[in-house]
Amino acid sequence: MRIVSSSSRCGGGAASSLPFVAFHRFLTSRRGRGIIIASKAKLSDSSAKRAKLSARKKERIKLPSYINEDGSDKMYHISEFLSHPSGVETILNTNALQSFQSLGSNTYRCTLPQIQLMKFEVAPTLHLRVASTDEGCLVEMLSCKFEGSEVVEKQNEHFSASMTNHITWCTIDSESFLDVDVQLNLTLEVYTKPFSMLPISTVESPGNLMMQALVDRLVPLLLQQLLQDYDNWVSQQSADNSRKISL
Repeated sequence: MRIVSSSSRCGGGAASSLPFVAFHRFLTSRRGRGIIIASKAKLSDSSAKRAKLSARKKERIKLPSYINEDGSDKMYHISEFLSHPSGVETILNTNALQSFQSLGSNTYRCTLPQIQLMKFEVAPTLHLRVASTDEGCLVEMLSCKFEGSEVVEKQNEHFSASMTNHITWCTIDSESFLDVDVQLNLTLEVYTKPFSMLPISTVESPGNLMMQALVDRLVPLLLQQLLQDYDNWVSQQSADNSRKISL
């Protein structure tokens, strides 16, 4: 779906749909996750119409209990995994990134694979800061920019985005659960014809429906992959501990 189109000889319409396409690509990647808080980028000071798109989904899943050889359970809590480097890579979805670089102070530079849109190539680049505690896990997006040609990078002035996923855990009647609350917001300037001449609802209504469908698809995949990586990590930790004991 192209939110904005244009007859401009510079291809402005194709470029102006890049923010929406970038989030679509990230959310629908095989291991896509949305454990992110994105600070809003500064929109241009133009008087263009602004379409505000949003979607939200909450879900809860039961956490497995792991039994140690001595019979004790809950050997490796989910909080330990999410604060471990393997857990950080899981929530940052590093397997779906073009590049991944630690900048120190729990901050990371993540570049998504290039997106090809007509004659444009764009590489979304995110600066993320991870915050893991005993009660939850949060990632803050410090910046989100598109890198490419001058036309592509100009689009950084015409959108702002926020995508949050607050992960927490709790125990109810001796059973452990993981709670996920995903919210996605995207503001686009509608500054090209014919969409600038139409009611803003012609962009927001279909855009909201598509974004909700993306989030509804994302959350179950997020939980499934997170639990799989958690299980693999527990198995690896148990094997490492067994080797240490046998030495």
